[in-house]
Amino acid sequence: MIRLRKEYGANVLPAFPPKKLFSLTPAEVEQRREQLEKYMQAVRQDPLLGSSETFNSFLRRAQQETQQVPTEEVSLEVLLSNGQKVLVNVLTSDQTEDVLEAVAAKLDLPDDLIGYFSLFLVREKEDGAFSFVRKLQEFELPYVSVTSLRSQEYKIVLRKSYWDSAYDDDVMENRVGLNLLYAQTVSDIERGWILVTKEQHRQLKSLQEKVSKKEFLRLAQTLRHYGYLRFDACVADFPEKDCPVVVSAGNSELSLQLRLPGQQLREGSFRVTRMRCWRVTSSVPLPSGGTSSPGRGRGEVRLELAFEYLMSKDRLQWVTITSPQAIMMSICLQSMVDELMVKKSGGSIRKMLRRRVGGTLRHSDSQQAVKSPPLLESPDASRESIAKLSSKLSAVSLRGIGSPSADASASDVHGNFAFEGIGDEDL
Repeated sequence: MIRLRKEYGANVLPAFPPKKLFSLTPAEVEQRREQLEKYMQAVRQDPLLGSSETFNSFLRRAQQETQQVPTEEVSLEVLLSNGQKVLVNVLTSDQTEDVLEAVAAKLDLPDDLIGYFSLFLVREKEDGAFSFVRKLQEFELPYVSVTSLRSQEYKIVLRKSYWDSAYDDDVMENRVGLNLLYAQTVSDIERGWILVTKEQHRQLKSLQEKVSKKEFLRLAQTLRHYGYLRFDACVADFPEKDCPVVVSAGNSELSLQLRLPGQQLREGSFRVTRMRCWRVTSSVPLPSGGTSSPGRGRGEVRLELAFEYLMSKDRLQWVTITSPQAIMMSICLQSMVDELMVKKSGGSIRKMLRRRVGGTLRHSDSQQAVKSPPLLESPDASRESIAKLSSKLSAVSLRGIGSPSADASASDVHGNFAFEGIGDEDL
């Protein structure tokens, strides 16, 4: 952190958790660990600090040293959406971008299409389905991340990482890109992630038999939940408290499906552009009896994604989803906002790919520019003010979200620049 302070100045960094002079009790050690973890998350969420090679190299070294993994060449297995295995030779110290490039080279995927795909850490269930744990970040060492879990359930999967199906055209121009999209779509349909009627299923089957991959994808693009990422069943407080739901992310929205009495399926959609802000909170439920002791161990961490949503004109409401995959959902929201802002500015998704400059991985300027801030800050004063609905709601304060843990601070809230452009006509 000293190097970060020298590079960016002490005022840019969040306040470092204060040290104590005397020995700590087990409870204080745990409190100190949580403070340090929260500090690292705060640094990571800052667009400037989070993309710093100094910070990312620190995280990579810490990951490798903690797991005591020497730097050596190894074989790493990466799965495609259809279960096909791709074996690549990498170093244990290779970061996510290095492994992604190795997989692309093995598949013969052109360099200019690498940015359309990402590596995801998943857990394979007993029925063979994948539960998405997280998108592997640039500061991670994929080999260390998957082997440190010490379970054959965890795998690394290659999947497309954009949300707007219009970008499919770029990928489908290339044979390998077309095959990857086709394999992912077939797999998503078989899993039930994409909603298909009997007639549509018949048409898709016919195109599969003819090996008409482009026509198959064109039809699939018209289907509900095409290109969505589906999460495990969880609970939400909408439309009522403790409501069992299945959440899917895609097409600039979060979709919540719930089963009503009589097995009737209902779906509610929450557009990203109408989310004023969101945050992820965590808490550890106390053991029965209401007290905790160092010897009894920690309970399972409870994660919640909460977002403030524009339900109707001039009415905001918090919606909370309780799920172990809450962080992954938050990452999906952020990437959808980034993509919307790139499109709005006339940029290209190709420019969102990280580039190597002088041997160091750095974000492109266009990607840095579209990162929404961790706080609900005012837009740039130089921007032309627009009399839209957001200005009418500027006086609405952030309301706290009930949590067993301490109240989350404002720095835990992700403001949404995509909300800024919403107008009355969008209602």
